[in-house]
Amino acid sequence: MLVAGFPADAFGTNCYVVATAPGEQCVVVDPGIGVLDQLDALLAEHRLHPAAVLLTHGHLDHTFSVAPVCGARGITAYVHPGDREMLADPSKGLSTDLTSLFGGRLSYSEPDDVAELTDGATLTLAGLEIAVDHAPGHTGGSVLFRLPGAGSSWEADELCLSGDVLFAGSIGRTDLPGGSMPAMLTSLRDKILPLADDTVVLPGHGPSTTIGRERASNPYLIEVAGTSPAAPTRGL
Repeated sequence: MLVAGFPADAFGTNCYVVATAPGEQCVVVDPGIGVLDQLDALLAEHRLHPAAVLLTHGHLDHTFSVAPVCGARGITAYVHPGDREMLADPSKGLSTDLTSLFGGRLSYSEPDDVAELTDGATLTLAGLEIAVDHAPGHTGGSVLFRLPGAGSSWEADELCLSGDVLFAGSIGRTDLPGGSMPAMLTSLRDKILPLADDTVVLPGHGPSTTIGRERASNPYLIEVAGTSPAAPTRGL
Protein backbone atom coordinates (compact mmCIF):
# COMPACT_ATOMS: atom_id res chain seq x y z
CA MET A 1 0.00 0.00 0.00
CA LEU A 2 1.16 3.53 -0.77
CA VAL A 3 0.54 6.39 1.69
CA ALA A 4 2.11 9.78 1.03
CA GLY A 5 1.42 13.33 2.07
CA PHE A 6 2.64 16.83 2.74
CA PRO A 7 1.71 19.81 4.95
CA ALA A 8 -0.11 22.71 3.33
CA ASP A 9 1.55 26.11 3.58
CA ALA A 10 -1.54 27.42 5.41
CA PHE A 11 -1.92 26.07 8.96
CA GLY A 12 0.37 23.11 8.21
CA THR A 13 -2.64 20.92 7.42
CA ASN A 14 -1.57 17.46 6.28
CA CYS A 15 -2.95 16.36 2.91
CA TYR A 16 -2.61 12.63 2.20
CA VAL A 17 -3.02 10.27 -0.74
CA VAL A 18 -3.66 6.56 -0.18
CA ALA A 19 -3.52 3.86 -2.86
CA THR A 20 -2.98 0.13 -3.14
CA ALA A 21 0.20 0.78 -5.16
CA PRO A 22 1.87 3.32 -7.48
CA GLY A 23 0.12 3.71 -10.81
CA GLU A 24 -3.31 2.92 -9.34
CA GLN A 25 -6.39 4.85 -8.26
CA CYS A 26 -6.15 6.64 -4.92
CA VAL A 27 -8.14 8.59 -2.38
CA VAL A 28 -7.14 12.13 -1.41
CA VAL A 29 -7.64 13.07 2.24
CA ASP A 30 -8.09 16.68 3.41
CA PRO A 31 -6.95 18.90 0.51
CA GLY A 32 -6.50 22.22 2.30
CA ILE A 33 -5.53 25.75 1.33
CA GLY A 34 -3.08 26.19 -1.55
CA VAL A 35 -2.31 22.49 -2.04
CA LEU A 36 -3.16 22.00 -5.72
CA ASP A 37 0.36 22.27 -7.15
CA GLN A 38 1.90 20.04 -4.48
CA LEU A 39 -0.92 17.53 -4.82
CA ASP A 40 -0.59 17.39 -8.61
CA ALA A 41 3.16 16.84 -8.24
CA LEU A 42 2.62 14.03 -5.73
CA LEU A 43 0.04 12.35 -7.94
CA ALA A 44 2.35 12.59 -10.95
CA GLU A 45 5.31 11.25 -8.96
CA HIS A 46 3.41 8.09 -8.06
CA ARG A 47 1.25 7.97 -11.24
CA LEU A 48 -1.93 8.06 -9.16
CA HIS A 49 -5.48 8.74 -10.27
CA PRO A 50 -7.86 10.15 -7.61
CA ALA A 51 -11.13 8.25 -7.24
CA ALA A 52 -12.57 10.23 -4.32
CA VAL A 53 -11.79 12.87 -1.70
CA LEU A 54 -12.27 12.04 1.99
CA LEU A 55 -12.71 14.81 4.55
CA THR A 56 -11.96 14.18 8.22
CA HIS A 57 -14.06 17.23 9.08
CA GLY A 58 -15.42 20.45 7.63
CA HIS A 59 -12.93 23.12 8.69
CA LEU A 60 -11.67 25.33 5.88
CA ASP A 61 -8.02 24.37 6.36
CA HIS A 62 -8.96 20.76 5.51
CA THR A 63 -11.57 21.36 2.79
CA PHE A 64 -10.58 24.47 0.85
CA SER A 65 -9.36 22.69 -2.30
CA VAL A 66 -11.97 19.92 -2.34
CA ALA A 67 -14.09 21.53 -5.10
CA PRO A 68 -11.26 21.97 -7.62
CA VAL A 69 -9.78 18.53 -6.84
CA CYS A 70 -13.19 16.87 -7.33
CA GLY A 71 -14.35 19.09 -10.18
CA ALA A 72 -11.28 18.51 -12.33
CA ARG A 73 -11.84 14.75 -12.18
CA GLY A 74 -15.59 14.34 -11.72
CA ILE A 75 -15.21 12.55 -8.39
CA THR A 76 -17.14 12.54 -5.11
CA ALA A 77 -16.29 14.25 -1.83
CA TYR A 78 -17.17 12.36 1.36
CA VAL A 79 -17.98 14.21 4.60
CA HIS A 80 -20.01 13.47 7.73
CA PRO A 81 -23.46 15.14 7.73
CA GLY A 82 -22.56 16.92 10.97
CA ASP A 83 -20.10 19.05 8.99
CA ARG A 84 -21.83 19.11 5.60
CA GLU A 85 -23.04 22.69 5.98
CA MET A 86 -19.43 23.90 6.27
CA LEU A 87 -18.77 22.84 2.69
CA ALA A 88 -21.29 25.42 1.51
CA ASP A 89 -20.51 28.02 4.20
CA PRO A 90 -17.09 27.60 5.87
CA SER A 91 -17.81 30.46 8.29
CA LYS A 92 -20.15 28.15 10.20
CA GLY A 93 -17.09 26.40 11.62
CA LEU A 94 -14.97 29.49 12.31
CA SER A 95 -14.63 31.83 15.26
CA THR A 96 -15.50 35.50 14.82
CA ASP A 97 -11.79 36.36 14.59
CA LEU A 98 -11.12 33.74 11.92
CA THR A 99 -14.21 34.77 9.96
CA SER A 100 -12.92 38.35 9.98
CA LEU A 101 -9.47 37.14 8.89
CA PHE A 102 -10.79 35.17 5.92
CA GLY A 103 -13.86 37.27 5.15
CA GLY A 104 -14.03 37.87 1.40
CA ARG A 105 -10.36 37.05 0.87
CA LEU A 106 -10.76 33.43 -0.23
CA SER A 107 -12.96 32.26 -3.08
CA TYR A 108 -14.73 29.04 -2.11
CA SER A 109 -17.27 26.65 -3.61
CA GLU A 110 -18.95 23.38 -2.62
CA PRO A 111 -18.17 20.25 -4.67
CA ASP A 112 -20.80 19.19 -7.20
CA ASP A 113 -21.03 15.65 -5.79
CA VAL A 114 -21.04 15.13 -2.03
CA ALA A 115 -21.71 11.85 -0.21
CA GLU A 116 -22.33 11.65 3.52
CA LEU A 117 -20.35 9.39 5.85
CA THR A 118 -21.96 7.25 8.55
CA ASP A 119 -20.47 5.87 11.73
CA GLY A 120 -19.34 2.28 11.37
CA ALA A 121 -19.51 2.30 7.57
CA THR A 122 -16.84 0.69 5.39
CA LEU A 123 -16.03 2.50 2.15
CA THR A 124 -14.75 0.53 -0.81
CA LEU A 125 -12.80 3.04 -2.89
CA ALA A 126 -9.74 2.72 -5.17
CA GLY A 127 -9.37 -0.92 -4.15
CA LEU A 128 -9.20 0.06 -0.46
CA GLU A 129 -11.45 -0.93 2.44
CA ILE A 130 -11.74 2.15 4.68
CA ALA A 131 -13.57 2.05 8.03
CA VAL A 132 -15.31 5.23 9.20
CA ASP A 133 -15.62 6.15 12.90
CA HIS A 134 -17.62 9.23 13.88
CA ALA A 135 -15.55 10.98 16.55
CA PRO A 136 -17.10 14.37 17.41
CA GLY A 137 -15.46 16.91 19.69
CA HIS A 138 -13.25 19.03 17.45
CA THR A 139 -16.34 19.46 15.26
CA GLY A 140 -19.72 17.78 15.31
CA GLY A 141 -18.87 15.79 12.19
CA SER A 142 -15.26 14.80 12.79
CA VAL A 143 -14.38 11.26 11.70
CA LEU A 144 -11.47 8.83 11.77
CA PHE A 145 -10.55 6.81 8.68
CA ARG A 146 -8.97 3.41 9.43
CA LEU A 147 -7.47 0.92 7.00
CA PRO A 148 -5.07 -2.02 7.15
CA GLY A 149 -1.44 -0.99 7.43
CA ALA A 150 -0.01 -4.16 5.89
CA GLY A 151 2.20 -3.34 2.92
CA SER A 152 2.61 0.30 3.93
CA SER A 153 5.91 1.91 4.90
CA TRP A 154 4.95 1.52 8.58
CA GLU A 155 5.17 -1.73 10.53
CA ALA A 156 1.56 -1.67 11.62
CA ASP A 157 -1.58 -3.75 11.39
CA GLU A 158 -3.70 -0.62 10.97
CA LEU A 159 -3.44 3.03 9.95
CA CYS A 160 -5.69 5.73 11.38
CA LEU A 161 -6.13 9.07 9.62
CA SER A 162 -7.23 11.01 12.66
CA GLY A 163 -7.85 14.52 11.31
CA ASP A 164 -7.91 16.93 14.24
CA VAL A 165 -9.16 14.38 16.79
CA LEU A 166 -5.72 13.18 17.86
CA PHE A 167 -2.23 14.66 17.37
CA ALA A 168 1.18 13.57 18.55
CA GLY A 169 1.07 14.72 22.17
CA SER A 170 -2.22 16.59 21.98
CA ILE A 171 -5.74 16.81 20.53
CA GLY A 172 -7.72 19.24 18.40
CA ARG A 173 -9.18 22.38 19.93
CA THR A 174 -12.81 22.26 21.03
CA ASP A 175 -13.63 25.96 21.35
CA LEU A 176 -14.84 26.60 17.78
CA PRO A 177 -18.50 26.31 16.68
CA GLY A 178 -19.56 22.67 16.90
CA GLY A 179 -16.71 21.79 19.23
CA SER A 180 -17.25 20.10 22.60
CA MET A 181 -14.71 18.94 25.16
CA PRO A 182 -17.09 16.36 26.71
CA ALA A 183 -17.75 14.95 23.23
CA MET A 184 -14.02 14.92 22.50
CA LEU A 185 -13.24 13.00 25.69
CA THR A 186 -15.96 10.49 24.81
CA SER A 187 -14.49 10.06 21.33
CA LEU A 188 -11.03 9.53 22.79
CA ARG A 189 -12.40 6.92 25.20
CA ASP A 190 -14.68 5.08 22.76
CA LYS A 191 -12.91 5.47 19.41
CA ILE A 192 -9.20 6.03 20.10
CA LEU A 193 -8.32 4.04 23.23
CA PRO A 194 -9.70 0.72 21.89
CA LEU A 195 -7.29 0.82 18.92
CA ALA A 196 -4.24 -1.44 19.01
CA ASP A 197 -0.99 0.05 20.30
CA ASP A 198 0.80 -0.49 16.98
CA THR A 199 -1.83 1.48 15.05
CA VAL A 200 -0.04 4.28 13.20
CA VAL A 201 -1.80 7.62 13.52
CA LEU A 202 -1.58 10.07 10.62
CA PRO A 203 -2.95 13.32 12.07
CA GLY A 204 -4.32 16.45 10.44
CA HIS A 205 -1.38 18.50 11.72
CA GLY A 206 2.12 17.56 12.81
CA PRO A 207 4.06 14.29 12.70
CA SER A 208 2.77 10.74 12.71
CA THR A 209 2.60 8.79 15.95
CA THR A 210 1.20 5.52 17.31
CA ILE A 211 -1.66 4.71 19.64
CA GLY A 212 0.77 3.04 22.05
CA ARG A 213 2.93 6.16 22.24
CA GLU A 214 -0.08 8.39 22.79
CA ARG A 215 -1.63 6.02 25.33
CA ALA A 216 1.56 6.30 27.39
CA SER A 217 2.28 10.03 27.05
CA ASN A 218 -0.64 12.06 25.66
CA PRO A 219 -2.16 13.89 28.66
CA TYR A 220 -5.67 13.72 27.25
CA LEU A 221 -5.59 9.97 26.75
CA ILE A 222 -4.10 9.57 30.20
CA GLU A 223 -6.96 11.68 31.56
CA VAL A 224 -9.58 9.57 29.80
CA ALA A 225 -7.92 6.41 31.09
CA GLY A 226 -7.58 7.70 34.63
CA THR A 227 -5.63 10.73 35.81
CA SER A 228 -3.80 13.66 34.38
CA PRO A 229 -2.82 17.21 33.36
CA ALA A 230 -3.89 18.97 30.16
CA ALA A 231 -1.76 20.17 27.27
CA PRO A 232 -2.03 22.73 24.47
CA THR A 233 -4.26 21.83 21.54
CA ARG A 234 -3.91 22.54 17.84
CA GLY A 235 -6.03 22.90 14.72
CA LEU A 236 -7.62 25.79 12.88
